[in-house]
Amino acid sequence: MKKIALIFSTCLAMLSCSTEDNKEFSGNPLTDSDLVLATTKTGFSDEMDINYANDIANNYDSYSTRTSNNSLTTCASVTIDNANPGEFPKTITVDFGNECNINGIVRSGTLTITLTDYVTNFGSQMTIVRGNNYYINGYKLEGTIVYENTTTNSNIPSWDRDLIGGKMTTPAGNVYTYTDSRSVQLIAGASTPTLTDNTYKAISGTRTVNRPNNTTLTSTILTPLIKSHNCAYISEGSLDLQGTFLDGVLDYGNGNCDNQATYTHVTGQVFNITL
Repeated sequence: MKKIALIFSTCLAMLSCSTEDNKEFSGNPLTDSDLVLATTKTGFSDEMDINYANDIANNYDSYSTRTSNNSLTTCASVTIDNANPGEFPKTITVDFGNECNINGIVRSGTLTITLTDYVTNFGSQMTIVRGNNYYINGYKLEGTIVYENTTTNSNIPSWDRDLIGGKMTTPAGNVYTYTDSRSVQLIAGASTPTLTDNTYKAISGTRTVNRPNNTTLTSTILTPLIKSHNCAYISEGSLDLQGTFLDGVLDYGNGNCDNQATYTHVTGQVFNITL
């Protein structure tokens, strides 16, 4: 994943415009640019883990207690405590070793995925636990994601997801803690058995990221976020960002699968963001 870079045409006093800050935000307590970085990177990592866990859950019947060889596990070892189809709960452990590149996402460490039922069944829970040495693209991630099926209309499958004990450590050693909760709907692909044509809509939710100096940035879904299973990025929707200095809207665009977004400050100034 590429680093977040705020590319400024003009400068606000609360944001740095130096080339060095485009490479890696410095964590200056007088700015919130590093919290934008942390917010976006934690969000990206959560989406990637949910995507991967859904893929594993959708295909678990093909696995045994031995290493599986397919596109999901070309460099990872998968074990299951109960390989009998249709029997739950199941705990699936994925060991990515020291470096495992799957579809451009480089992981190391372990993920443990527990299923109480099929993910598509009402009331089921999929719990994703990140191991003590779990990394995505050099960023250490900790915490547990709980993904619960809350479907009330079979035509619109729905889930609530919560991130508990979230923590991210950057390659530079900067530490952020965070929480996240959101409600998600499946708006395309429900009628097919594959996940590649799935499109999800996050209709509500809030993420709060904290720095060690007690400054925070809270992002709240303003307009629904649209993400396709086969796209690494949110392609549409907007977030309301509120922090020590930030007060504005992050807009992910008009539906194109790309790494571009814009931040519009309350003053009307607009900044391009490369995810």
